[in-house]
Amino acid sequence: MIKYTISVILLTLAACMVQQFLPAISGLHGARVLILPLVFLCAAASVDFPPMLLLAFICGFLWDAQHALAPHGGNPEVYTTPVESLSFGYSIILYALMGLLMQGIQPLFRNGKWHISSLLAGIAIFLYLFSEYLLINFVRGDFVFPPTAFYRIYLTSALTMLFSPIIFWLIFQLSSACQHTIRYDGLKNRSRLSV
Repeated sequence: MIKYTISVILLTLAACMVQQFLPAISGLHGARVLILPLVFLCAAASVDFPPMLLLAFICGFLWDAQHALAPHGGNPEVYTTPVESLSFGYSIILYALMGLLMQGIQPLFRNGKWHISSLLAGIAIFLYLFSEYLLINFVRGDFVFPPTAFYRIYLTSALTMLFSPIIFWLIFQLSSACQHTIRYDGLKNRSRLSV
């Protein structure tokens, strides 16, 4: 279990590096593939609750480090023209909530129904981006929701969801290499044999 958890953490760090090189697609209202949240969501369906919380902390910390502490915002003593941004650490809470959503459907995932988890990953990313946009509007003090923002959120979550089978395949390969059991299909076969 520890070997698998460490390999998932390393996969998360690799996803963070890959995320830096994925551009926004201008023809789709600036939508992009969010590999880091997707790896977290797929891993959250395959690990127990404490490793999921650890992954939520790591992913939220890395996400905030990439976005909240950028040169255009952050500490007003360091940056002369700060922009309204969310406090550092908000992503950790949002990642934990997304992880709880994936943990709730974990029994279906462990029975081999990964396609439901794939669909839920797209929904979770949509809810994450929508919540983040609402929080940003709350910090700004007004509510502006142009249609392009909705299209960007929707298309980003749909594009990211399309890549979830690849990430689930990677996770199954990691679990196989680490000799970690994700599926419980064997338990059903044993109960049939005992009848």
